Amino acid sequence: MTDNHSSSNHVSAPDDAAARKAVEPVIVYPNDTLSPPDLRLYRAARTTAEKIDEVVVPPREAGTFRAQAGQFFRISSVDGPQVGDLNLWADGNLDERFYSGKTRALHGTHVTTGERLWSSIPYLRPMATIIEDTLGWYGMDDFGGSVHDVIGTRCDPYTHHLLAGDHYHHCCHSNLTRALADATGKPMAEIETQVHDVMNVFMCTGFTRDTGQYFMKASPVRPGDFIEFFAEIDLMGALSACPGGDCSTTHSSDVANCYPLKLEIFASQEGTLGDWQSPLPNGYDRSHGR
Repeated sequence: MTDNHSSSNHVSAPDDAAARKAVEPVIVYPNDTLSPPDLRLYRAARTTAEKIDEVVVPPREAGTFRAQAGQFFRISSVDGPQVGDLNLWADGNLDERFYSGKTRALHGTHVTTGERLWSSIPYLRPMATIIEDTLGWYGMDDFGGSVHDVIGTRCDPYTHHLLAGDHYHHCCHSNLTRALADATGKPMAEIETQVHDVMNVFMCTGFTRDTGQYFMKASPVRPGDFIEFFAEIDLMGALSACPGGDCSTTHSSDVANCYPLKLEIFASQEGTLGDWQSPLPNGYDRSHGR
């Protein structure tokens, strides 16, 4: 493997370089002390849940939805392979939003069934739990790629302008901004700062072995595939149908073939969740040593 960092700055390796590199890694956040989600309970409640809403997100656009605590939401591929960029907020409090970095630290670079999407500090609680994933079979491929990443930041017009020098308005950041502005009635210049790093639904991504660069490849998603979540708290969400389509070649352009995504909301029947309760915000006292 090429050590990109040492080769680029021409620093000679020390005599004990091999020994230093051979040190065993330590998992930063062992997650075995987390309370596991009760998938059996959630799935049992899902069998009798009734569909109450549906949003079809057009290609290169975004749509918003709401799911109350104890409800379910499903994102489906319908007409062709398509990836989506998902943002979540606590309904009524945009300051509590999906925290991709901490989700990644707790669960890994890609998420699947039984793993959770966590909210931002100081709340830091489960927002949603993945209960079904028809792409769960994919695992990690020989390139180091997997699906449903929490490492990408969303395609955006600022990076596009930095790299290409022109203005493209259907990047996922812009799509989510327009959708959130419409949902809240607030100006886009004010609301776009609430758009945040995403869960890249159905997207197949990883890091190159030699340079450590973020890569994408054709998503394995096909019409009929879906990922389904249990809403742990009252949620407002926004989903963008990425201009990259299946992200096999490019994004931030009108070149790729793009397809809609379907978003469905299901309400649990009364009593099917037993004594389940929505998680409270994080219990840290916020004194910070003072």
